[in-house]
Amino acid sequence: MSENGDGTVRLWLVERDYDSRNLVTLVYATPDGERYLRQERSAHLLKDGVTAAVDTAPSDLTVVDDEETRERYAAEADRMRDRHAPDETV
Repeated sequence: MSENGDGTVRLWLVERDYDSRNLVTLVYATPDGERYLRQERSAHLLKDGVTAAVDTAPSDLTVVDDEETRERYAAEADRMRDRHAPDETV
């Protein structure tokens, strides 16, 4: 996990789910898939979109315990990095 010059870590969007309560769950992960940040937001508040990447403090991250999930997150983070600028709306 590499930190940005300001002490934050860049995470890439790897998962987006909608539920019946009109909530959107966003999962951003480190490029190696080893750590993630989960956010729940109202679908109504996401009218401006979601960015391909976010920067956050390392202390906000959770470890991915499952190898299969870690590999999936790493593959999706690579795909997002290849196709999108960090501040691009996806």
